[in-house]
Amino acid sequence: MSATFALILRPDACFKIVKFTGDSPADLDTIYSEIGSPNLAVMDLSPKLSVWLSDDGINGGILNRPAIAIHAASILVSHDYYGTAVYTGTDPQNCTIGLTLDNCTALLELAGIDVPTIPHPRTD
Repeated sequence: MSATFALILRPDACFKIVKFTGDSPADLDTIYSEIGSPNLAVMDLSPKLSVWLSDDGINGGILNRPAIAIHAASILVSHDYYGTAVYTGTDPQNCTIGLTLDNCTALLELAGIDVPTIPHPRTD
């Protein structure tokens, strides 16, 4: 499965998966517009996963419990997240890349969000 997506996770557990390759300025514009802040912070949760957040989020932002659950499953040190979180991949050269749909589904499961399985079409 191709790694061409980013996962946007909002504090109310709403989410969307958007096209994201990481190799164009438009991809970073997507992160800025989804988070709604010109001041972004990026945190590596693993050598292959990053989360982008508003650097201003703690000042009046809404606590993002689903993102906190993902963080708790990834890193032992607790950390509060505020506002919208955007998840992307990281390659061995520490460059931002997209995630696969399977990666996005796994992150949503860590956040406690059920993702329906789309059945394959019948061929009879």
